[in-house]
Amino acid sequence: MTGDTRPVIRTPDQRIRVFVSSTLHELAGERRAARAAVERLQMAPVMFELGARPHPPRDLYRAYLEQSDVFVGIYGASYGWVAPGEEISGLEDEYRLAPARMPKLIYIKSTDERDDRLRALIARIQTDDTAAYLHFRSEQELEEQVAGDLATLLAERFDESRVISELEPDVAVPSLISRIPVPYTTTIGRADDIATVRDMLTAGTDRVVSLIGPGGIGKSRLAIETALATEDLFPDGTYFVPLEGVLEPGLLLPTISFALGIRDNGEAELEERISHALDARRVLIVLDNFEQIVDAAPVLVRLYTVAPSAVFLVTSRIVLHIRGERVFDVPSLSMPVGGFPASLDASTRSAAVALFVDRAQAVRPGFDVTADNAQDVADICRRLEGLPLAIELAAAKMRILTPSGIAERLGKSLPLLSAAVRDLPERHRTMRATIDWSVGLLPEVQRDLLEDLGVFATRFTLDAVEALGAGRSWDGQALDALSALVDGSLVKQFDMGGRSVFSLLAIVREYAIGRLKARGEADRVRAAHADYYSGLVHRLAPGLGGTGQADAVRQLGLELPNLRAAVRHLVYTNRLDDAGDFAWSLLIYWWISGFFAEVRLWMLELLEKQHAHPITQRTRAVAWFLALWGEMWQRPSEQVVAGLGECVRLFTEAGDDDSAAMALAARATARIQLQDFDAEKADAELREAVGRLRDAGNAWAEAITEVSLGRLAWVRESTSDALAHFDRAAEIAEQGGDLFTRSVAGNLRSRLNFQLGRIDVAEIEFVHTLTISVGLHYDEGVAYGLEGICAVAAARGEAWRAAALAVAAGVIRRRIGIFDAEAFTVHTPYLEILRGRDAAGVAAGEGAGADLTVADAVKLALPGDEFARVAEAVSHW
Repeated sequence: MTGDTRPVIRTPDQRIRVFVSSTLHELAGERRAARAAVERLQMAPVMFELGARPHPPRDLYRAYLEQSDVFVGIYGASYGWVAPGEEISGLEDEYRLAPARMPKLIYIKSTDERDDRLRALIARIQTDDTAAYLHFRSEQELEEQVAGDLATLLAERFDESRVISELEPDVAVPSLISRIPVPYTTTIGRADDIATVRDMLTAGTDRVVSLIGPGGIGKSRLAIETALATEDLFPDGTYFVPLEGVLEPGLLLPTISFALGIRDNGEAELEERISHALDARRVLIVLDNFEQIVDAAPVLVRLYTVAPSAVFLVTSRIVLHIRGERVFDVPSLSMPVGGFPASLDASTRSAAVALFVDRAQAVRPGFDVTADNAQDVADICRRLEGLPLAIELAAAKMRILTPSGIAERLGKSLPLLSAAVRDLPERHRTMRATIDWSVGLLPEVQRDLLEDLGVFATRFTLDAVEALGAGRSWDGQALDALSALVDGSLVKQFDMGGRSVFSLLAIVREYAIGRLKARGEADRVRAAHADYYSGLVHRLAPGLGGTGQADAVRQLGLELPNLRAAVRHLVYTNRLDDAGDFAWSLLIYWWISGFFAEVRLWMLELLEKQHAHPITQRTRAVAWFLALWGEMWQRPSEQVVAGLGECVRLFTEAGDDDSAAMALAARATARIQLQDFDAEKADAELREAVGRLRDAGNAWAEAITEVSLGRLAWVRESTSDALAHFDRAAEIAEQGGDLFTRSVAGNLRSRLNFQLGRIDVAEIEFVHTLTISVGLHYDEGVAYGLEGICAVAAARGEAWRAAALAVAAGVIRRRIGIFDAEAFTVHTPYLEILRGRDAAGVAAGEGAGADLTVADAVKLALPGDEFARVAEAVSHW
């Protein structure tokens, strides 16, 4: 990518986010009109409501703005409230905080009176060449203007995106996993709760704060809003870790490591790496939906013991019962007291009524509480016990029912439905009964589809849904039925990684899969799910070792929860050979992205089942290989070497010479990890593996094995042989388009060249591999590159620059919990020599390096023209 790119807005199916800024009460009608215009184009309105959130709101709407695509400002007569201690209103602050790259559409209401400060703000806006502004007289006129302008803007930016995409291929693979989700709907009635939880986190006395309550109470939303409201308390970052699709306690650490950006290549215990990554960092880690792996709770105690600056915010239906836990019971929303009707005055309404009105207006614009419906609205909220999800499901029925009709049906249905689940606590019964009632109003086709969606994990695409349709009642009607479920608030739709995706709330998924099991259909639909994702894997896997590598890794990363579910389905339904084939097809992905601890759990489960359900020789070899990978690095032994030798035999007997050669290379690598290893034997095995892999046409494995030969030669001080192997590995990777292995080989070759005094040659490759690593979003490779250029700067006497780069690289290494082997470290000796010559310069550089972002460090390391090529990619970090 070049550094001179204009912002590109995505197409409508990717849910463009439109931030709407205005005063609240004065322009309530205009806000509804703007929302209707945005939703008419299938975009997502981001409506920040100051009254619903605690201090500090500025951090919140900054976060909302950063994750939005278009700014819409609506201005009337009022400048807005200026908070104590502030100099400007939130209205002006929102405009100032909108990124310069963001398109701004401004609408000014025609009025005879206007605050002087608002007049001054509008005058400045009119000189802003990034903003377009129009006047309007009525809400209807505003709605048409906003809809028309957004459509025009979309067309213009779509044309730009086509031109840019033709000129500049996008190779960046930014992480989307740990970003705090920004709600697309207003959070109502949680200001006091957010403030209370913030105070708990501010106190610093509790290492784990658990938000406890039944499904549908709003635990996840409260956690998200709290995370956004406490960013100032955690300067080293906030990480959101969804556990919804994580069902095995052993997967807690791999899931946390993925969110932290730690690549599990098997070379060290994950707990050790996470503790290194969190050491001395003031971070908040949000663990959402912990109840299904509550047996893993003691792991949190071990983590906060070794990383005392880290704090965990947990959502769960049950208390964890661990040391250091502080429990906050999430309450229902406030409801009209006694038998009184809902308030007609929006400023005095209970939170439950305000939520019902807000969500009802989304499906019936113009709806409000009136004298005629106030009692019915209050009755609805009371019957639903102030449960936010239950209220949203009821409000979604306003498309076809009146408040009176909803209240009447709830009055008849809820007592009967609740009686059927008396073994659950009261609020759980109400939530389950509300889902039953809401689903019961659906046509059969939509009801059947909702139940089938229960097999998906966390999120899914329309293509995946349609693939499950063969033989189902909704076959051929997936799009319409899915749209209806979205309209009914039973399915959520959002954009992720440039595509439209869908999800079920955890409680709705549990309901759906429960109904599917009761009908005896669960295994059949799970099989269809596994078949679809197996096909996806087999389509994408060939690209992992070549030119399609970055795209394949990105697509597989977006599908990770369903890849997990597919393996689980295959093992659960005893399709063990299919599960082995699935896991082996993704070997390169597990290595690049670092999921070996997770895969090991699946393979051990598979091996446990082989006695009751026989497996092939090849599947046994796959399972043992993947189970032994981590042991090879973490607990090397003759038994591990022998086990990998058995894998060679099993693969060979199964006729899979390619995999046998990879197992042979792994056995040699395991041999090298031993205390007193036989270097000659390891070298011979690696050379044999290279030849066999070359004959099999497995360029990726051949290149990686050449890297291993080079490292072995380097340790044995045969530098010419080491360079020859690194040259060969880089050449193979370059020819095949395997950027990841090219980066690994290049980093090692450049370090060796530097040690040999070829500083100019080393610098060229350090720069090249750094740009590759940035494009791949490969943290460890970026650390290698920064350290290499640090070594060059130190050798040339650039004290400040060398020290700053060394510290910046160290920050990355501590964050990802990966440290380099001493034998291959080149920058530290030169930096220490320089410290003796220019202590002040080194000290100043070290101080500055601690404050550098990744983008700043890369810019400091690279020449200007090289940085311009990766500026866009590194901006996503």
